[in-house]
Amino acid sequence: MARQLDEQIAGRYPVGQRLRILDVGMGQGTQALRLARAGHQVTGLEQDAKMIAAARQSLACEPDGIRERMRIIEGDGRDTGVHFLPGSFDVVLCHGVLMYVEEPDPLLAGLARMLAPGGLLSLLVRNGDALAMRPGMSGDWAGALSSFDTTAYRNRLGLDVRADRLTTLTATLAGIGAPLNAWYGVRVFTDTAADDAEIPADVGMLLAAEERAGRTDPYRGIAALLHLCGVRG
Repeated sequence: MARQLDEQIAGRYPVGQRLRILDVGMGQGTQALRLARAGHQVTGLEQDAKMIAAARQSLACEPDGIRERMRIIEGDGRDTGVHFLPGSFDVVLCHGVLMYVEEPDPLLAGLARMLAPGGLLSLLVRNGDALAMRPGMSGDWAGALSSFDTTAYRNRLGLDVRADRLTTLTATLAGIGAPLNAWYGVRVFTDTAADDAEIPADVGMLLAAEERAGRTDPYRGIAALLHLCGVRG
């Protein structure tokens, strides 16, 4: 997904331009730190205290220049208007968050308002059109059958969450003034891998296969996750 995001940024902004980036639900700050290391000014918004502590610990190990380019704010992604002025960012990330939000439309509208004209909105969501793939590939036929007509599922943490369908999000993005510009599949071949699986020796080939599948039909349509990129009009 990082490669996909970099591709979209490179296609919209001159090489070397320092962007204002907001990472909503930044988690432990992996993506935010990567972008700060690349020279961008990054703001991470997170409400989980443990995640914030982990992000701060990672940030503390970075050189002064990188620490100065990243700030961490405790807060809910649905309250971006409380923390920031409209149009404050060139890029807004919201990765792995929508599945925990029962009504995502107000959140998405708020994120779009944070974007400057021409700004990039990057979303990573669970693919509601492919929920039967994981249980089916694992031989859980009852689970696969029950997944066809719903967007609700239980994740690996044991939480009951929700998925999003591409057609629905496409319409939502158009409605909030950040129409879909590109979309990719993520975890086409590797969704059933165990969380603690060892990195294979041929990881370069694995990543190349995943990246190719993530931009190629029909493979991207059955990916576990969808990466959608909208552009503020």
